[in-house]
Amino acid sequence: MNAKDTGFPRADAEHDFLRARRRQVLSRLATWLRREPDDVNIMLPFHEVVDALGYLSERRIGLRVIRLDSIVGSVDRGRDFDRRFRPTSGRVRQRWERLALAARRGEEIPPIEVYRIGELHFISDGHHRVSVAHALGLSTIEAYVTEVRTKLNPAGIRYRGDLIVKDYRRLFLERVPLTGQARAAIIVSDPWNYAHLGEHIEAWGFRLMQDEGAFLDRATVAQRWYDEEYVPVVGMLRQADLVGDRTEAEAYMWVAGERYRLIRTHRWDDDVIETLRSRR
Repeated sequence: MNAKDTGFPRADAEHDFLRARRRQVLSRLATWLRREPDDVNIMLPFHEVVDALGYLSERRIGLRVIRLDSIVGSVDRGRDFDRRFRPTSGRVRQRWERLALAARRGEEIPPIEVYRIGELHFISDGHHRVSVAHALGLSTIEAYVTEVRTKLNPAGIRYRGDLIVKDYRRLFLERVPLTGQARAAIIVSDPWNYAHLGEHIEAWGFRLMQDEGAFLDRATVAQRWYDEEYVPVVGMLRQADLVGDRTEAEAYMWVAGERYRLIRTHRWDDDVIETLRSRR
């Protein structure tokens, strides 16, 4: 029995709710005092995540036991609970306490329903059950799982703001359909840079087609840009110690922009490298 339990299930269920509400209010206050972004306590919205990553397919995989801390978002009930499924108001109190009472009495609680993207879960039915499970200190819960496959890997998504980067990366990879190692290598931290890099590669591909007098599809342009331009340039940047604390893709964008601004050409030589080194 919890040290704070009274031994009376109904009273304990009421206290469970009040503690959960108090923790939610204190968490909001701590976020404000630390001046953290507003989205750190907001559930990830399922449809926005799918849009950012790009939907491919889904399949129902049945009943599973999942970790409560893997449930990070909601299909349509984000306003009633925060990121840790603490109630955000008294609106859900009656149903919440009814479920907490049932759980304390050992009654059977139906499994929840979730969508799975990578290792993340998004709840479609059972928000109150998850909230009660958190409040009672449980670590897992039974769930009917539907697995959703997306174009981009959801790794790295923590908060709603992270979806912006994923969305711009998805759009970039539609314009520049890199694959394999090349796809994994192109990473930038500012989502706007994906748009700038996409434009740069398209311009590079246009010049290539002009030089060769032949049409090349996007996949061919993407791979040739990576093999013939990106890899050699990044290799030189490493040798010249010009990458710094940027990602290699960011270093490439910087040096490519500086090179063209300085000499209005797309050729490389030792003079360009020395000039760029002096402008770090």
